[in-house]
Amino acid sequence: MEFTPDLYATAWAVLPPLIAIALALITKEVYSSLFLGVVTGAILYAGADFDGIINHILYDEAGESTYGLISALSDGWNVGILIFLVILGIIVALMNLSGGSKAFGGWALRRVRSRVAAEIATLLLGVVIFVDDYFNCLTVGSVMKPVTDNYRVSRAKLAYIIDATAAPVCIIAPVSSWAAAVSSFADEGQGISLFIKCIPYNFYAIFTLAMMIALILMKFDYATMAKFEMNAVENGDLFTVVDENAATVDAADAGSDNGIVADLVFPVVVLVVSCVLGMVYTGGFFDGARFIDAFSDSNASIGLSMGGLVALVIIIAYYMIRRTISFKDCMGCIPEGMKAMVSPILVLTLAWTLKSMTDSLGLADFVSGLVENMGGGVFRIIPAVLFLIACVLAFASGTSWGTFGILIPLGLAITEAHPELSTTIIAACMAGAVYGDHCSPISDTTIMASAGASCNHVSHVSTQLPYATTVAAVSVVSYLLAGFTGGWVIPLIVGIVLLIAVLFFFKSREGSYKIPESANASEAAAK
Repeated sequence: MEFTPDLYATAWAVLPPLIAIALALITKEVYSSLFLGVVTGAILYAGADFDGIINHILYDEAGESTYGLISALSDGWNVGILIFLVILGIIVALMNLSGGSKAFGGWALRRVRSRVAAEIATLLLGVVIFVDDYFNCLTVGSVMKPVTDNYRVSRAKLAYIIDATAAPVCIIAPVSSWAAAVSSFADEGQGISLFIKCIPYNFYAIFTLAMMIALILMKFDYATMAKFEMNAVENGDLFTVVDENAATVDAADAGSDNGIVADLVFPVVVLVVSCVLGMVYTGGFFDGARFIDAFSDSNASIGLSMGGLVALVIIIAYYMIRRTISFKDCMGCIPEGMKAMVSPILVLTLAWTLKSMTDSLGLADFVSGLVENMGGGVFRIIPAVLFLIACVLAFASGTSWGTFGILIPLGLAITEAHPELSTTIIAACMAGAVYGDHCSPISDTTIMASAGASCNHVSHVSTQLPYATTVAAVSVVSYLLAGFTGGWVIPLIVGIVLLIAVLFFFKSREGSYKIPESANASEAAAK
């Protein structure tokens, strides 16, 4: 029989992630903050039992569930993601050594002639790579760093653009690992159709893309991001807060002068195709399933690992045939790529362990109880309420997919009584989960965006949070309207108009930073 702590499914379950988040923002140091959050969770679970605390931190087999660091590192899904990250690190190291990244950067610099164009190009590349958010974060960062560096775009701003085209794009792309995740929580045969119906109601994702475009075209930044952008433009300091791992990655990015654009484009195309095929393979596509159904039933962890491994072999063969890199140097990229991923892997491991602490304390059941108590005359505001609950849950737990699993089934149950709001309610659950995944410091996508941009993780979180929260606030208004109108057109139009008005307000306030025209000059940024 599984042990149930006295504080199970109470408000105390929120404390461990809150401590981790608060400490990370205060101390600017993420490793100890996450670990102290884990320790807090273990203490709340085991009480004064010292042995129980240590066991819960490391490995605690309670009934059918396991918790702790060892459990996080032995979970099949997690291991698959870690393997994929290591493979990505190796491929990036190969592209850098071949000079492919440098060649593409030079090619892009000859065609990208302004700071605005550099940011728009980064945004477009992020939208194009919609298959998976992990792949998006690391690939876009590696490819676009030379271009954005040249126009003195801060690494914090680059990380924001990367992160904002990861989860928010995946959640409105029917062919993505996220579509597969959402579909798995719906009734059999309804998953993809439900996902597609929710796309125009996913206001947070749509407004995030609109906000990025508006900020780039309006040439200003506000809140914490303003300080980072001003420092980058006026002082040539792309980091403001330097990350040691970022410096190591950037040093490796120098690469050869003999590379060509194809040395980057070919590996990226091979990786995209291999990952898509790997995912549909795990979903039964080659056994006769339809492509969309195969994507819905795919295992993203195994599929991405499989696709990444096949791509790695092809890419190494390509470089050897081209005689760009010797076999010995290719093998030398394996430990280099792994070293580049050590920091994000460590943060991911601690974040997964922290999530297991909240699971053992019944955070999901606590939130479920709050949602199930809703009803009566408030059903018109249920989409907005569910959106906010999803925001808080995903931000505190650092997982959007976990939030999908908690709230989407509840949303489907609610829609049985109010079928006219079914699409709006499910979309609100999805959108709120994306907010948490987008900006929580313990979210794996947020961690990957920091790694992709070679940006200090806490710098990324502190600069992105005001932007993401602005979009979330506007989204609440749109979900309130959607609850009363039942449609998406009016809430979407009102939301975009309101968002633009809010941005003009922030631009007029003291403390915002207007990007000077001189920043469009093409000059190498000081590092």
